[in-house]
Amino acid sequence: MSTWPLNEKPVLIFYETTRACPLACRHCRANAILKPLPNELMTQEAMKLIDDITGFGKPYPVLILTGGDPLMREDIFEIMDYAKSQGIPIALSPAVSTKLLNEDVLREIKGRVSSVSISLDGAEARTHNAIRKTALEPIDVFKTTLRVFDVFRAVGIPFQVNTAVMKMNVRELPRIFKIVHDHGATAWEVFFLIRVGRAMELEPLDPWESEDVVQFLYEASMYGVQVRTVEAPFFRRVIIQRNNGLSYRGMGLYEELTSELRKIMGEPPKNAKRPTFTPTRDGYGIIFISSEGNIYPSGFLPLYLGNVRKDNIVRVYREHPVLMRIREANFNGRCGICEFRSICGGSRARAYTELNDPFGEDPACVYKPTPNPQPTP
Repeated sequence: MSTWPLNEKPVLIFYETTRACPLACRHCRANAILKPLPNELMTQEAMKLIDDITGFGKPYPVLILTGGDPLMREDIFEIMDYAKSQGIPIALSPAVSTKLLNEDVLREIKGRVSSVSISLDGAEARTHNAIRKTALEPIDVFKTTLRVFDVFRAVGIPFQVNTAVMKMNVRELPRIFKIVHDHGATAWEVFFLIRVGRAMELEPLDPWESEDVVQFLYEASMYGVQVRTVEAPFFRRVIIQRNNGLSYRGMGLYEELTSELRKIMGEPPKNAKRPTFTPTRDGYGIIFISSEGNIYPSGFLPLYLGNVRKDNIVRVYREHPVLMRIREANFNGRCGICEFRSICGGSRARAYTELNDPFGEDPACVYKPTPNPQPTP
């Protein structure tokens, strides 16, 4: 577990630089569009935000430039260079596009960023292309994505792969992982669907499927790739349980996924390192800034906390009562009495979306808290 002072500053700041994007993904949180909105932060406003971020003190949080597609902003390299000049580490989350994300652009990116994240939502073209639709150019997004992975390796840019998991692609997870592993990604971040934006049309996993998947992800983490989850913080409870020797017998999906994993990957190395984690959650170690400057606990939890045009991001993170309650792990329902609430805390976004209570229990978690629990390590 991390010693980062999460009460004082986030590990990650997500800045949605623009809503413009060449893709029209079926699960897009941002409802991305082809052209920028007129009220997006201007260049000087983005630089003022960077100045405000230095108020957190060193080491600074990682500023993740996301969207939409940040490469749709003409000033994106100017913003990146300014952040770098201030000593703020930058990560980039672009969309796959032959016009915007080509080898020349990647060479421009190298040296400016610590890492890049690219999405892969299927192990085959049919699935991935059905989820990640193009809006700007007629390309095979799946094939182009794999080619981009190869260019990353050739250029020498560290990259992670993001996968949104849902009913329509869950059984492809072992094969997706093999692609991630074989292409040399440093991390695999699995997003558990939150029904916001365009994702209202898609079917998320049910609770026991979610449990089977995070248990499977523990198995995948034994093959040398760092595995993380988004909106499934109960993966950390699984890490603690499994690292302490607790076995798991799932509801069928777990056995199916794990069997496939062993078949295509072989047995994990005998000297495999046990997975670790940083106990972040929406609003705790993570903060999100929309393209127009609104501050939210995360991109999937659109609970308005302020706007960077008038509010200081450091003050909001440290003093807003919603974030203070999230930091205190003061939750309702099962999450409020769970012995893992400090290192998990449940998905605040899912509780808000499904229960209309950002402090409610996570509907996707099957764990039943222990009566009179002892504090988690």
